[in-house]
Amino acid sequence: MASKFRLKRLFAKEQISFLRRPRKHWGTHLNLAREFIGSALKNVDLARPALILGAGWGLEIPWRLAPVGAYGWDMDPLSRLGTFTRHLRWVPWVFEDVTGAFAELDRVARRTQVLEGRWVLRPALAAAKRLAGLLPSVIPSTRALDAWIREYRPGTIICANILGQILPMAHRIIEQAFKPRNPWVTDQDMADPLQDALDAWTARAVRAILSTLSQSGSNIYLLHDRGVIHQDADVALGEWTDPWTKQLRTSERDLEVSDPLPGVDVLKEFSQLVCRYKNRWLWPLGPAQVHVVEALVYFPLDIS
Repeated sequence: MASKFRLKRLFAKEQISFLRRPRKHWGTHLNLAREFIGSALKNVDLARPALILGAGWGLEIPWRLAPVGAYGWDMDPLSRLGTFTRHLRWVPWVFEDVTGAFAELDRVARRTQVLEGRWVLRPALAAAKRLAGLLPSVIPSTRALDAWIREYRPGTIICANILGQILPMAHRIIEQAFKPRNPWVTDQDMADPLQDALDAWTARAVRAILSTLSQSGSNIYLLHDRGVIHQDADVALGEWTDPWTKQLRTSERDLEVSDPLPGVDVLKEFSQLVCRYKNRWLWPLGPAQVHVVEALVYFPLDIS
């Protein structure tokens, strides 16, 4: 219970911090995101409910277009209230952890710092290495999402950038567990076993969610961060190609980039479904932080 309480408080704090960020250059992204999600809401099957995963406080969600049978899903305990204050609509809500593993990640991260049988802290890097070794035992589970889909049989599921938030939230959970110590290797020329293990763990969580979505029988609308550019550079998007970094067009020799979906290509994961739409754009989130955003629509194979 302590882990779940800490996580809910952390999720609320992170959401409030995000919403307080300057939005001077967010206009194009917000317009495109709202248009994309709005098109999904306008085309839902009214005989079946719709689900918005990662609904947050509704910044990118045009709830006025949503039918009565639309549900929000976000672990932030203030998200439903935040949606009400923004949209004046009290939406039915699910407050579950879509990964099913954040609480266990928090418990393991805290447990690894103390020597067994003694109230003595391990050195930070030793604890980080131990956590890296234990991360494969922290198994992501989509049981809550599976159960909800089986019970409500949604016709449309909108994934509102929840995929791209799994890695940064896992980062924050680990950093909070180690606070005030630093669990990461600071020398960029040295390997970081914890970062490598966390990337692998995140990929498992993302694939588990995508697998559940692909088997849901629903129309799937995916909006997510495909990549992050960590510098101010003149960048444009070229043709769709694999890997995603080859889509970036710039005069810079070496772009500093990161992959919020470590090694997971959604297009490949969903190859058994019909891709009805795909789009990308750049979102200048802040100084030296430009996100490459993907918007994808998939229908089940039996939909004509």
